[in-house]
This record gives sequence, structure tokens and C-alpha cells, in this order.
Amino acid sequence: MHAVSVGESLSLLPLVERLREAFPDVHVLITSGTVTSARLLDERLPVGVIHQFAPVDRPAAVRRFAGHWRPDLAVWVESELWPNLILETAGRGIPMLLVNARMSARSGERWRRAPHLCQPLLAAFTGVLAQTETDAARFRALGARNVAVRGNLKNDAPPLPADVDAVKDLKQAIGGRPRWIAASTHEGEEAAISEAASALRRIFPDLLTILALRHPERGALVTEMLERSGLATARRSANGAITPSTAVYLVDTLGELGLVYRLGDIAFIGGSLAPHGGHNPLEPARLDCALIAGPHTENFAEAYAALEDADALHRVSDPDALAGAVRALLEEESAQSSRAAAAREAAAALAGAAEATLDLIRDHLEPSGDDARAEFLGG
Repeated sequence: MHAVSVGESLSLLPLVERLREAFPDVHVLITSGTVTSARLLDERLPVGVIHQFAPVDRPAAVRRFAGHWRPDLAVWVESELWPNLILETAGRGIPMLLVNARMSARSGERWRRAPHLCQPLLAAFTGVLAQTETDAARFRALGARNVAVRGNLKNDAPPLPADVDAVKDLKQAIGGRPRWIAASTHEGEEAAISEAASALRRIFPDLLTILALRHPERGALVTEMLERSGLATARRSANGAITPSTAVYLVDTLGELGLVYRLGDIAFIGGSLAPHGGHNPLEPARLDCALIAGPHTENFAEAYAALEDADALHRVSDPDALAGAVRALLEEESAQSSRAAAAREAAAALAGAAEATLDLIRDHLEPSGDDARAEFLGG
């Protein structure tokens, strides 16, 4: 299974667990391309699953890779179309699946201009499971065959893990103070968080803002900005302690969103005020948070739409609206609880892609005939 980075790699975990339960003797290799994904997979992969970095996409390297591992099935995740690795794998007669497949309008247009490259790559896959009907239409238009829609693997993920002792210690340090979370924020959003936090502290003097950066290496810069705004800040990477005077607890570490979302009941999801497409809203939803997001959420459009339909998500467009949304939830605990419950239920209703993907993998590991496979894929 090949997944390029953190999000794609972690989306495989529920699928891998189901696969190992169904086929205990099957060996699974996961490849990825980033140090962060390797570090997180090393912590979370079950016994019997191997991780290594993907080979550089050059003919000699992929020949050595395929010749060493000799897989019976290759599963690609989302939209990582590496030409040499795909064509080498197909040339060895190894069946390939593209799962959790997505294709943005921009990528679709770019590939459309290179049909001589795109069509052979997509035609090499024996089946494609797309996230949405829009994605499926783009893949079909570019030459993919046996395309079906089965949802997003990220919707099947279990709640993010967290160190139990760390959660206990931080909750004890926070005590009964009101607090809210701003998670996975990008450059430009922290200024809005700072403005909202300052406004809220005029109403709730002991309010604690828990701010988790998308890019932890920006911790020193963000701390300086917050301190200039008059917000006393404790940095997690520097073992900063939460004291009664702490206004912001800055989580500038990797892989701790599970910890962050367990510390409060109100979560703003970053990457949505700045135009980054928004981050996964189902992660805080699974951990009983009432949700707030900005207007830019196209990366998880289906999930955000489902949450809005369930009245589980509040949209904001600027610091004033953000402060108002947080204030309303802090002042009305019943609304906070009902929003969190609605978010949790909406997240659960979106699950199912992992089982559908496992069914297709099962057909290739234990072939049941081309007719059955075509029927599953919709022809």
C-alpha cells in the first residue's frame, strides 16, 4: 500500500486492521514519502505490518523495489500517480487498485492536457474507488476503468490516540477554567485567534486558549506574536506549564491532536479561515467537540456538508465572528453539548469506506471471478 504523507498514511490504519483480521497470514507493506508519516506509522502500525520509504520514481529504483518485494497486490491511496512505479508494477502483472481516490478540478485539468501520459497510468488500475461522484467523473473522463464511489477512508478512522497521563496532567493544570481549542492553524490564522482570544478574555478573564499549530516549527514566531498581543503563552515544546496567568497554551509538537481535542469541548478547525481548504473535522467530532470553521473547507467538502446539515458546525469569517461563536457556546452549555453530540453522530454516519475497500481487496486476494468484481465496481 502506497500513501504519500501523514493524512493518507493514517487513513490506511482502519483498513489495515480489518485486512489483518480477515487474512492473518497476509503481510502488508506500507510505503510513504515523508519523515513525519514514517514516525507516526512506526508508533501506530499493528504487528505484522512493515513501513519503508517509497523508492524514488526512477526506472532502476522501482525495478529493484518491485523485484525485492514482489507483491501480490498493490494498493495506491488518493491521487499519487507515480509513472515509473505504476508502469513497472503493471508490467509485472501485479493487480493494482486506486482507493480513496480524489481528483481536484485543477489536477484534472492538468492531466487532461497530457492524455498520452495519464490514460496509460489510469488504465493500469484494475479498479478505482473514488471518494465522491465528482471525483469518479474526473477519473472516468481521464481513462480510468471500473470506477465506483465508496466514500472516504478518513471517515472510518478511530478517535485520535493520546497519552492518558498527559491528558490527566493537563486537565488537572487547567482545572475548571473555561477554554477553547484552535487546532491545525496556518500562518495568518494565529493573528485572528489572538484577536478573538483577547476579546473573549474581556468577558471571561480566566479563559484559556489551546492553540495547536499545523507546522510546529513556527512555535517561536507565534509565541512572540501572542506575547506582543498581551497573551501570556506557555509552549508545550519547551515544557511550558499552564499557570493561572497563562492565556494561551501553544501546542507546537507533532502527532498530539488527540491530546488537544480531549482538553476542551469547543474546537475551531484551522486551515479554514486562511485559504488552505480546511482540515479533517471528523477528528474533533469523534472526541465530543462542538465545531467552528471558516469558509475554506473544500478539502473535506462532504464531511463539512454533513456536519452543517446536522447543525453541528458553526461557520465564521473573521475574528469577531469567531469570538462570538465561542462566546455563545461558552455561555450556553446545553447548546455546546447538543452540537457536540450532533457532530459525533454525523461522523459515525459517514463511515463505511474501509469495509467497501476491504471487500474489493478480498476479491483480489481470493478471486471470486471477474463478473463478481465488475458487479461490485458497478461494471
